[in-house]
Amino acid sequence: MDVSVSAAESQPTLWTSLAEAIRGSHQDYTSGSLNRAIFLLAVPMVLEMVLESLFAVVDVFWVGRLGANAVATVGLTESMLSLVFAVAMGLSLSTTAMVARRIGEKDSTGAAVAAVQAIALGLMVSIVIGAPCLALAPRLLRWMGSSSEIVAVGSGYASICLGGSGVVLMLFLNNAIFRGAGDAAIAMRLLWVSNIINLFLDPCLIFGLGPFPRLGVTGAAWATLTGRSIGVAYQFYRLLRGTGRIRIFANQIRLHLDVMWRLLRVSLTGILQFAIAHTSWIGLVRIVSIFGAAALAGYTIAIRVVIFAILPSWGLSNAAATLVGQNLGAKQPERTAAAVWRTGLCNMLFLGSLGVFFVLFAQPVIRLFTHDPAVVPLGVSCLRIVSYGNIGYAYAMVMLQAFNGAGDTVTPTIVNFFGFWLLEIPLAYWLAIPLNLRSNGAFYAIVIAEASIAVASAILFRRGRWKGQRI
Repeated sequence: MDVSVSAAESQPTLWTSLAEAIRGSHQDYTSGSLNRAIFLLAVPMVLEMVLESLFAVVDVFWVGRLGANAVATVGLTESMLSLVFAVAMGLSLSTTAMVARRIGEKDSTGAAVAAVQAIALGLMVSIVIGAPCLALAPRLLRWMGSSSEIVAVGSGYASICLGGSGVVLMLFLNNAIFRGAGDAAIAMRLLWVSNIINLFLDPCLIFGLGPFPRLGVTGAAWATLTGRSIGVAYQFYRLLRGTGRIRIFANQIRLHLDVMWRLLRVSLTGILQFAIAHTSWIGLVRIVSIFGAAALAGYTIAIRVVIFAILPSWGLSNAAATLVGQNLGAKQPERTAAAVWRTGLCNMLFLGSLGVFFVLFAQPVIRLFTHDPAVVPLGVSCLRIVSYGNIGYAYAMVMLQAFNGAGDTVTPTIVNFFGFWLLEIPLAYWLAIPLNLRSNGAFYAIVIAEASIAVASAILFRRGRWKGQRI
């Protein structure tokens, strides 16, 4: 009797667990309650992505006051930045997988060595991408089908965003190190700092409030670059100072070519995986741009709202990836599989509920960002159609991240290739132009492709070949 009472008293309450998750937990995620492990990892990762998604929405909220051309500039530039995100996410997923595996093996030195190699790779890639993009930004806008008005308004915005893309890459990569180590709360706080700075600077630099210059849409780019640069600087400080789970010592800051090669090998297929997904968005933007600036602006606003919903779900997916890496490192494949299915169910309930909300209230949501009579109905249509696929998105995210957390980047790459390039883009073109559904055809193609990817991912995950993956 006394033992049972003592055990009950030792169980932490929901509020105690929530406080621990935000503050940072030192629990071993390879043992104990699986539900508690998912909770402690997912809460800070979801909160991290909530502010990131809020930034995406607030950015368009302010830029939307400058007109359709300014919003179109953001949409076109971000479709090109999606290639940078593909590189960042490809490097990040291999980094998370390797750091998590070493942590699961109780090898803190190996985790720090992997982190150093990842940072070195990230710095090299940042230079290779940023320099050409800075010089070619206006030309890239024209290649994307921009009108002369959009190029005139948006060249400065595109130059800063694309030229400073290395900052975005390093922000992703360093937080991937913290996530892999299980320091999800630190990754959350770092992203909150950078995004809060951006949210403050956005209206100041766009509209010239107080002592700040009025820079228009270019001000939004400077606000983003400033906030994220400060975040990256603080990331390096925390890695060198050390956390409860990972610390980089001065004598570990050197190249280990064998470790770097393993990271690069996994990263290449990871980069290809996300490049396939993100270039499909470029293809969609190109198809939508055929129908004019209003269609492009409506698409941009609706997709930003969708990002608001999906980014917290990426937090849940990242929690699954960390649990996969650490539990495979601890030689517990069955616990790993159970964590993935439970996280997928949580994600489905979350995104499904948001999907219902967006279908019912699409018009008032879009009107928060624009009252342009040409843009509103197109944005409403996009938001409703894309929200029909939320349950598919939920499971696809978790399953694909689970493969990545195991170090199996090949399977998601193949799934993305068939789902996006061989299904989504041809289908979007066929529905939009030959069938004359116009921009709605592209939106229906998104839902069909994502549902197909979710089904394929679940079938492949159940087969279990990922359990023998080594990294």
